[in-house]
Amino acid sequence: MTVPSTDAPTKARGSDEVARVLARIWADLLDLDPDAIDGNASFLRLGGDSVLAVRMSALIRKKLSVELALSDVTVEITLSALTDIVTRRSRDGATARALPVEIEHRADPDAPFPLMPLQQGYFVGQHDGWELSYDSAHFYGDVGLRDMDSDEAEETLADALHRLAQHQPTLRGRIAPDGMQYVLPPDAPGAIPQPRVYDLREAGDEEIRTTLEAVRQEMAATGPNPLTGPGLDVRLSLLPGGRGRLHTAMSLISMDGWSATVLNRELLTLAADWNAVLAPLEVDFGDYVTSVGRLRQTDLWAADRDWWFDRLDDAPLPPALPLRADPRDVAPTLMDTREARLDSARCAALRERCAAHDVTPSAAMLTAFAVVLARWSGHRRLLLNTLQLNRLPLHPDIHRTIGAFSSTMLVPAALDVGRTFAALASAQQRTFAEHAAHNLISGVEVSRELARRRGTPRPVAPVVFQSTLGMDAAIGERQARSAGPLGELDFVDFYHQLRTPQVALEARFWEMGEEMVFAFSLVAELFEPQEVDAAFRELVELIEALADGPGWDREVELPGALEPDRDSGLSLGGPAAADVDEEAGPPRDELEQRIALLWEEILDVPVLDRATPFFALGGDSLLAVRSLARLAKDVGVAVQVRRFLDAPTVAGLAAAIREQGRDSTG
Repeated sequence: MTVPSTDAPTKARGSDEVARVLARIWADLLDLDPDAIDGNASFLRLGGDSVLAVRMSALIRKKLSVELALSDVTVEITLSALTDIVTRRSRDGATARALPVEIEHRADPDAPFPLMPLQQGYFVGQHDGWELSYDSAHFYGDVGLRDMDSDEAEETLADALHRLAQHQPTLRGRIAPDGMQYVLPPDAPGAIPQPRVYDLREAGDEEIRTTLEAVRQEMAATGPNPLTGPGLDVRLSLLPGGRGRLHTAMSLISMDGWSATVLNRELLTLAADWNAVLAPLEVDFGDYVTSVGRLRQTDLWAADRDWWFDRLDDAPLPPALPLRADPRDVAPTLMDTREARLDSARCAALRERCAAHDVTPSAAMLTAFAVVLARWSGHRRLLLNTLQLNRLPLHPDIHRTIGAFSSTMLVPAALDVGRTFAALASAQQRTFAEHAAHNLISGVEVSRELARRRGTPRPVAPVVFQSTLGMDAAIGERQARSAGPLGELDFVDFYHQLRTPQVALEARFWEMGEEMVFAFSLVAELFEPQEVDAAFRELVELIEALADGPGWDREVELPGALEPDRDSGLSLGGPAAADVDEEAGPPRDELEQRIALLWEEILDVPVLDRATPFFALGGDSLLAVRSLARLAKDVGVAVQVRRFLDAPTVAGLAAAIREQGRDSTG
């Protein structure tokens, strides 16, 4: 069943009426007086950004029954230009649809549904499928509490979490071993996450310190696993004097950064008021996933795929950051962190200066990160991976729904010498917008194709940029600081840890109240600590210069080399493992024939050559996990994904099975 719009379909409207509706939408999103909005002022100049632009598209769909193309809603658009586009779309009616799918309710909300592409990457990573893998991909954070009603806090948290899990189905989600996900009914055993409480109100300082350190270490190093239980782990420490800590670990397979913000807000809303009722959701994450899955059968999806694939042969390499260890040999437990904050005054000044230069804060931060990377790696053309919220505006409730909506997007950075930072940021924003206009295909899928062309199982873009700046405005309200019996949240006293597979270094930017927080999360074993410190210090100084003003008009100092020196030693984006010399031909024995038949069943293609790679036959990492699980049952030998990737052929897998079988018996 198609989910209807909350507004009845409308007939074509005149431009004056469209302008009035759009002005009200902008006013609501940007906290402005609709009568004071100049039709020639851009969305960006008025305080908008790319995150808010996504929500704007959803509201236009709801209020005007008009869908916009991804390329229509740029942050630079003016109200007058948007009015013209929406008026034309309204007159064209259904022939001008921008997204060729409607969101539909699944017939059975309890039925399994597929993983999104980035979820697949995290799922495979938890099976040790990649370099720099972990047994869980998750985010952990704990925040200080004060002025608690400690006698009521435990019951309050349990009640709020129970009501939230009934409201948000994803909190009851699980993932099956075959890589499908499903939602448990609220009354199923173990469906609702249960908080754990540590009562340290009568404890001494040493016991408090050691207990909190143990909780933090456990939750940071071992995240919740939706294959075996809830994807959310919430705990509460009760401390003397009405103080406490709220500990939260969230599986990245289950929820993204936007969802974490929604979860925190709704959990605190329910904790603050026993009688609070959240507005019902008309759709859930499963509805979205199955609806978006139909995009793959559309011409628009194929056009976006072709746009990306046509550019891959000229894609740059990742930053050739010097390493002290080969990623193949590193088994990290935690990611290291460098963190800094921009106070509220400087943060406000930065936003104003970005708007004055027609650049979003996120684009400015992406450019600053690219400049630091170029100086560190010694070359000016580099490939970055960016984490995108990427909630397609199929329904107005999408922005209130918890789920793993995020995707990745590869973004090239080509920094020209002799340019000011303002010029570099403007160029980078144009590049970003051009690539984001083709985001119907996931960056995970694009990365797979790039890896196939480069003949490597290694991550093709292990340096990541993530910005959630503007999320507070997009969701519609600031993070609450008061949570009833849980007390007041002290965001100055905040600790966090991130673990994501295939990532060597990630720069993250987010809002904390009126401040901007930015951090490096990195695999410490790969880098010299003093080089990381120097790079992060350089980033801090550059951002402060942008907030204060002088950084925009200075000519940016950059290395002369455009491309990395491939003979410079160990670096990210280094060569793949040596090719395995396997003789081509049909499967040679019973084991190879068994593998070939299994692949034919899973991939639905003939497997005639023992030396043809699994991925060249149309396989992907998720299908590799499934095939290895099936083989383990059939032959009694479990081959690790990482070992399979060293030689992903019928011959290579057969050799791995024989080798592992000999090891287990020898």
